[in-house]
Amino acid sequence: MKIVVVLPTYNEAENLPRLVSALFSLPLDLFVLVVDDNSPDGTGEIARKLSKEYGGRIAVLSRPGKLGLRSAYLEGFEKAFEMGADAVVQMDADFSHDPAVLVEMARRIESCDVVIGSRYVKGGSLARRWPLWRKALSAFGNRYARTILGFPLHDVTTGYRMWKRNALQAIPLERIRSNGYVFLVEMAYVAYLMGLDMTEVPIHFSDRRLGKSKMSLKIQLEAAMRVWDVWWHYRDLRRKSRPHRITVEE
Repeated sequence: MKIVVVLPTYNEAENLPRLVSALFSLPLDLFVLVVDDNSPDGTGEIARKLSKEYGGRIAVLSRPGKLGLRSAYLEGFEKAFEMGADAVVQMDADFSHDPAVLVEMARRIESCDVVIGSRYVKGGSLARRWPLWRKALSAFGNRYARTILGFPLHDVTTGYRMWKRNALQAIPLERIRSNGYVFLVEMAYVAYLMGLDMTEVPIHFSDRRLGKSKMSLKIQLEAAMRVWDVWWHYRDLRRKSRPHRITVEE
């Protein structure tokens, strides 16, 4: 199974070489697609050098500036399909997502449509270094979105996911319009409404190793307001929601 990991990057020059090395050490048929938004720290140039070093196992999409998470992933998905991906991975480039979990995710994807790396199932956890207020805000934001949208996925805001190609292609990506972190909520919600089989596996969400976090209280507050727009936007799919299955693997 050919797996393409889509990595949106902005100022990840310190993390990218280490992450690529960790990914290619896994016993998987793995390729990496870096979608770089013209990072001032030279991440794009580093990605191009790594592509030569790893003999074409890395592809690079260079964009003119910060165009947002939504367009980074949607362009990345299309490129991953062109690369012949059987499965497509979403993950952060800052080591907040443990690359080693991909082995278990690849095993689980054989029997479902999408595997969700979940912080809020048994065995999942958040960075120990996070202050209590940040953990509480993260948990509240997740529960808030779950409650408004009314679906039982435990972790709707996680950015660590593996999709089967045909499942991802079945989603009406042209309808996805959220940017930032609500993009992740919207993608999961549409997958649920369309009846895709989803499996949650526990992950530990680590604090980034190097560089500066892009998350802020303002971003999270804006995301909370956008959840209502997602709920309204898919009222037609709710009326014809298909049978679905969400499994939690410990």
